[in-house]
Amino acid sequence: MRVLVIAPHPDDETLGCGGTLLKHAAHGDSISWVIVTKGYEPRWPSEMIQRRERQIEQVSSAYGFAKRFRLTYPAAKLDTVPFEELLKAIQEIVSEVKPEWIYTVHAGDIHSDHRVVFAATMSAVKSFNSADSGVRRLLSYETISSTDAMPPTGSSVFVPNVYCDITPFIERKLEIMSLYQGEVHPYPLPRALESIRALSRFRGATVATEYAEAFILLRELR
Repeated sequence: MRVLVIAPHPDDETLGCGGTLLKHAAHGDSISWVIVTKGYEPRWPSEMIQRRERQIEQVSSAYGFAKRFRLTYPAAKLDTVPFEELLKAIQEIVSEVKPEWIYTVHAGDIHSDHRVVFAATMSAVKSFNSADSGVRRLLSYETISSTDAMPPTGSSVFVPNVYCDITPFIERKLEIMSLYQGEVHPYPLPRALESIRALSRFRGATVATEYAEAFILLRELR
């Protein structure tokens, strides 16, 4: 099976569905990764930008991605990018990979980049769009410190209805997250390894397993 994960920023894929991606890989599925944004100067020092690129290489190797697509839209400024341009970029990737499953971010996240990526993903896989060919399951994942930071009103609420048991993969997920030096926070901040583990434990308890990741099923074709 071909799987595509769409991440506004490097680390979103690991926070949201790292254990699930490892499980796909263990089952022999082909997994591919889209990173939509990139840091830029002077907001981020060049040393930090270069370090992040090295981290991306390490993370890509750790997951064993079949393909990696590195878009370079400015991080934290996706709402200034022409929507049609981003939409076309995602359409082209979907057309190339022909994924059967897609994981993308939650529509109600606090980060504006996440909301733009969600909208672009949904537009890219409209049922009358040729890029949609073969997509049978579309899910959104939660990103700790972004999904939970949005006040729970209306459509912003993350209400999962699909869970993936990641118990055998939780330690490896945390190891991969640790590759993102500078993004892992000290406890009790949201992106502490202990906090990430706690969320996985909470989601697991919801479905009577030790650790799980949670998703919203957006579309499924059986």
